[in-house]
Amino acid sequence: MNINPKHLAYLKSKTYTIAIIDSFILLGLSLVANFYAGRFATFHAGNSVQDIILSNIPVFDVSDIFIYGPIIMWFVLLVYCFNKPHKIPFILKSIALFVIIRSGFVSLTHIGPFPDRLIMGSESPDWIRLFTFGGDLFFSAHTGLPFLLALIFWKEKALRILFTATAVFFGIIVLMGHLHYSIDVVSAFFITYTIYHISQWMFKNDFAMFELK
Repeated sequence: MNINPKHLAYLKSKTYTIAIIDSFILLGLSLVANFYAGRFATFHAGNSVQDIILSNIPVFDVSDIFIYGPIIMWFVLLVYCFNKPHKIPFILKSIALFVIIRSGFVSLTHIGPFPDRLIMGSESPDWIRLFTFGGDLFFSAHTGLPFLLALIFWKEKALRILFTATAVFFGIIVLMGHLHYSIDVVSAFFITYTIYHISQWMFKNDFAMFELK
């Protein structure tokens, strides 16, 4: 099997190797934080509140899109990263920072889920319970993560449009299933924008590598 010379150069780079290891460690820690924050918020969930959108639309069965839509999105990102490995550290660290900050928000906010909502049935894969818990509402990761990718790839028009459209689409989907409140979806865009700029500041070297052609 022939290895792309550019890929081989990165694999031989100590700086790149350290950046990759750091990014995976940070991502792993963020997923642990997400797990415990989600369980904590779900256990301590309080009363539900009225919502201007959810109170006026029926519940739609969007479980398949809710579960498998993000998988398709991550697969597209994986294919892209395989061809441009120098962009991986900044992407992973930005995602990890997003998950860590969202875990903090989730831990602070204990509003109960909307009473009339889609309930994931027993046919849902077990692994989904490692990432979503029912009480981890504020703010919407289904909306924020694709928008974060849109900001990361803002200079690449096709990806910018794709991920922005995905963020809007997933935002609509979670509202249709009453899986998030309207504020969870709308605020995700504003908070994610801030997270992206914090990531640029925190991971300057990785961002510089990301910007390379």
